[in-house]
Amino acid sequence: MPIEITKVSSRKELRTFAEYPNKLYKGNPYYVPVLVSDDMKTFDKKKNASFEFCDADYFLAYKDGKLVGRVAALINPRANDAWSKKTVRYGWIDFIDDREVSSALLKTVEDWGRERGMDDIEGPLGFTDFDTEGMLVDGFEELGTMITFYNHPYYMEHLEALGYTKRKDWVERRLVVPDTIPEKYGKYASLVAERNGLKVVRYTRKEIKQKGIGFKFFDLINRTYCVLYGYSQLSGKQMAQYVETYLSMLNLDYVSFIEDRKGDLAAFGVMIPSMSRALQKSGGKWLPFGWFHLMRALLFHKTDTADMLLIAVRPDLQAKGVPAMLISDIFPRLVAGGFKYAETNPELEDNYSVQNLWSVFESRQHRRRRIYGKEMKA
Repeated sequence: MPIEITKVSSRKELRTFAEYPNKLYKGNPYYVPVLVSDDMKTFDKKKNASFEFCDADYFLAYKDGKLVGRVAALINPRANDAWSKKTVRYGWIDFIDDREVSSALLKTVEDWGRERGMDDIEGPLGFTDFDTEGMLVDGFEELGTMITFYNHPYYMEHLEALGYTKRKDWVERRLVVPDTIPEKYGKYASLVAERNGLKVVRYTRKEIKQKGIGFKFFDLINRTYCVLYGYSQLSGKQMAQYVETYLSMLNLDYVSFIEDRKGDLAAFGVMIPSMSRALQKSGGKWLPFGWFHLMRALLFHKTDTADMLLIAVRPDLQAKGVPAMLISDIFPRLVAGGFKYAETNPELEDNYSVQNLWSVFESRQHRRRRIYGKEMKA
């Protein structure tokens, strides 16, 4: 039977699209279930602020009447303009080990992109860098995190057989949280603060709201990340959505802010207790009991691992040692919280300034992710 590709056109089909990876990987000990309700908001063209300027459609693949794959086709004109490209992105791609299925899914995205004037394709990517991105190519027997994809090794084999090649890699590390920060590291952090007129500050939720820290937070991300591969500048609407969605959920015990002499936000670092085991117990659902496992992990950190979500340093302060201040501030709090390990978020393999931050810690590189792409023939 030929592969049937259908475009998602109803709320029911959208839920099928969102739930598919949880069903495909059910029982896999390394897979961290997606929170379906969150993905539904991301895919909703009325709720996701990215649709202010992005275009997307979602597709399901069926064989013999059985669901066997999914993929999103999307275009981010803001990113294309910034990087002088005409690229269609494929994202949220999952499929069984059947090359007819993967070929049909990616051909659908390629044709969709050509119809809209695109001449290049790459992914897995989302609307912005805050969406899940990057295909796992190494570390298949490592527990994933809530902000990353998990996939089987055959995914990359399928992509390469279809002529897709490496565009960019991210690497991830697992760090051992030391009992104490090395004394010389702490002294260096103090010297950096003195030289640059910086200080570590702690905000309450009330202060974050009153001082508009949320928007300053994402504005700093825009200024810091704009030079990184494929980054798409966040719009005001996107910032507002992220402020509402994420900042209220952060455990401020594991967030570090740095201000300059004028009291302006100069840098920050964000960690959260790992949600991986909690998401496995929840099955990706808030109800009926998923909320208990998720909030227990988030608020009471019943885990020995912290996920390092974000670090940003204002461009004029980069290469001046500012991350040492963030690490010296947050890591003692991790020790006090009983954490034994910390997981870095995906870092570009050639972003040596970030990777060098971890040289003083016992660590191992345990996962690698890849963007695969190719030029599309007319």
